[in-house]
Amino acid sequence: MPNISLIRPPAWSMLGERWRVLEAQADGSFFQSWSWVGCRVAARFPDPWLLAVEEGGRTVALGLFNRRPSFPWGARHWLNESGQAAADSIHVEHNGLLLAQGTPPGLLARLLGGLVARGQCVVLSGVDEAHAAAARATPGLRRDRAHPAQAHVVDLAAVRASPGGHLALLSANARQQIRRSLRRYAGAGELRVARAASLAEAQAHLAALAALHQQTWTRRGQPGAFANPEFVAFHAALLEAAWPRGEIDLLRIAAGGQVLGYLYNFRWRGRVANYQSGFDYSADSAQLKPGLTCHHLAVAMYAAEGLGTYDLLAGNDRYKTSLATGTEPLHWFELLPRASLPGLVHRLRQALGQG
Repeated sequence: MPNISLIRPPAWSMLGERWRVLEAQADGSFFQSWSWVGCRVAARFPDPWLLAVEEGGRTVALGLFNRRPSFPWGARHWLNESGQAAADSIHVEHNGLLLAQGTPPGLLARLLGGLVARGQCVVLSGVDEAHAAAARATPGLRRDRAHPAQAHVVDLAAVRASPGGHLALLSANARQQIRRSLRRYAGAGELRVARAASLAEAQAHLAALAALHQQTWTRRGQPGAFANPEFVAFHAALLEAAWPRGEIDLLRIAAGGQVLGYLYNFRWRGRVANYQSGFDYSADSAQLKPGLTCHHLAVAMYAAEGLGTYDLLAGNDRYKTSLATGTEPLHWFELLPRASLPGLVHRLRQALGQG
């Protein structure tokens, strides 16, 4: 029988070593890696709790929660998040408990159910179908949180197998827009995707990306992601930790000397996730599509390199639906004990037809 514990974590360095060992034995995403979870961990997890499962002398499951009071509802336990809006602006996706390969399928439901049975309200953000199914098998109540319910992805194997490449897999309208944009940009010079070759260059690319990103969003009357100091601090630290491990690409896309934009991508076991971008929209031409063009060129590059998936992450933005060849479900919800105050309120709202 596995030994399950919910304890205060040991020193962060010790937990990091333990996490990396399990990470190598698990099928987790980049968002479940210690590079992400452990980034600025002391600042993001002021009240941390570690869910750990030991079996046969080895760790088979880990989950790091932050306990955050929520007056008058009691405390909530946030998986791989802080529960604080500013710190959680980094938006975790493909999240979940880190499980060793070959873990019995019922363990996930047992762990989530055990937390609920202890009276814990558990917040799960961006988890996969396995976590959603496990939640349905627990005695707790599930309260869905408003969020896009899928990630849009490009199957890079399908791109390689297609005689017409990525464009042949898209709608006629998307093909036309991208081809026309490619032709217009080619007039300024050869289109090239350049990967940052050093940490210093990656940092410079991220700074240039942030500047273009902020220009775009402030013109729309929005603050932009990089206006948040917590967001900026997290990604500065993440880049320093993950770029040397080959887990981050900072791409600069240009036509001759004209920069179209930058892409900030995570690389993890054959999968690339486009996390953030910055594009030059200064040209006054509806025929120039810097976003679609940059993503399309990145897809072609990663397909040629033999990678498996280009993940545009959650959201129903038009560029994602235009570029993607498929979708993957993601879920945002809370698990509530039936007898808790949040559980009672949720049941009342359901009875009144309000959710």
